[in-house]
Amino acid sequence: MGAMDGTVGLIAGVANDRSFAWFIAKSIIAAGGTCLFTHLPGEKMERRCRKAITGLGIDDPWLMPMDVSDDASMDEAFDRIGADHPKLDWLVHSIAFADKDWLQEGKVTATPREVFTTAMDISAWTYMGMANRARPLMTDGGAMVAMSYYGAEKAVPGYNVMGVAKAALEATTRYLAMELGEDNIRVNTISGGPIRTMSSMAVGGFSAILDWVEQKAPLKRNITGEDVGDAAAFLLSDAASGVTGQVLHVDCGYSAIGL
Repeated sequence: MGAMDGTVGLIAGVANDRSFAWFIAKSIIAAGGTCLFTHLPGEKMERRCRKAITGLGIDDPWLMPMDVSDDASMDEAFDRIGADHPKLDWLVHSIAFADKDWLQEGKVTATPREVFTTAMDISAWTYMGMANRARPLMTDGGAMVAMSYYGAEKAVPGYNVMGVAKAALEATTRYLAMELGEDNIRVNTISGGPIRTMSSMAVGGFSAILDWVEQKAPLKRNITGEDVGDAAAFLLSDAASGVTGQVLHVDCGYSAIGL
């Protein structure tokens, strides 16, 4: 038996087969879980997401659009989940956005208000928004996981406004854990090391970050998608039944050494 046999959950954020959400889905499926998926609105985004999901061995996925910047779209997605599945066991939030023009060195101070508020809304508030909608469906308790990065704790050149938004995401994790614990719902976040994804490549100097981590991390390598996927499956399973409100670093030890 797998650690997630009989469980059903939602994964938001599969963009392609290199995204953290894809690797998390892969690990959950291997552990016996059933994945529901949402994609950004639009036929192109649906095709891209569906192609990635097919690579997971799922030919007919539960898949629908969800625009997290629109409350009505979020309501529609979770209403559909509730109609199709009597219970939700877990939730994966792998969503973030910031204007890539401001993810460059020397562009923190001048960050426009709109760029700041959009990054905070999409990257941090949506964890609250999704948790609020998932809570009534988690009738037997549940677990939630979001994705962060070391730039939430330390200033990383080029990460800029996204680092501020990820710091808010990590604080959101703690407050959600405090409130949802009474419903036996656990809320955690994974701080994953750098990996080549569609979003990470927008960060200025990203290749240099990869090289630095490989040199300095205790394990002398960068992480793999499987590292993060397996950690997420652990946090979402009963094996982590006493873990909530935490930020788990999956970064080959880089965050432990202060470089």
